[in-house]
Amino acid sequence: MNDMNGHDIEDLQVGMRATFSKTITEADIVLFAGVSGDNNAVHINEEFAATTRFGGRIAHGFLTASVISAAVANRLPGPGTIYLSQQLNFRAPVRPGQTVHASVSVSAIDLARRRVTLDTVCRVGDTVVIDGQALVMTTSSAKRVAAYGVAIALQPTTTYSQETKLKAAGFTRRPPTD
Repeated sequence: MNDMNGHDIEDLQVGMRATFSKTITEADIVLFAGVSGDNNAVHINEEFAATTRFGGRIAHGFLTASVISAAVANRLPGPGTIYLSQQLNFRAPVRPGQTVHASVSVSAIDLARRRVTLDTVCRVGDTVVIDGQALVMTTSSAKRVAAYGVAIALQPTTTYSQETKLKAAGFTRRPPTD
């Protein structure tokens, strides 16, 4: 684990899996429309959306896909992970009030380049609404050891003195000699 409680590349194994869930609210849809500039009527106008093949408003596809990003950032590999690419297939709509369950599972690891391929799936109930694959770069304990000479594992929300960091790494202060 890195000092932010994310998985280092050395911690990962093919088959590891994590899930993050989010209920998509009216506020999420309105705020996403504002932030993204995507004001498509199928997302924000119930009268118009009722005339479409969806029969009512639906969430933005990328709002739904952002739940995958939350799974990657918060669960697996977790904090410290950098997105490199994401391939998405939109399979079914998500409606306001529905809960999206995003699952990520490790399908390949490139230890030398610190790259991880993740299979990604979003479900609402038993229905797959999005599937695809992500490529991410994660942290490395070996790289930290090479850079700093010692492995230091401390709580991410606390500020530590240099002396405390050295003690945590197994170093002790030598008594002064006369």
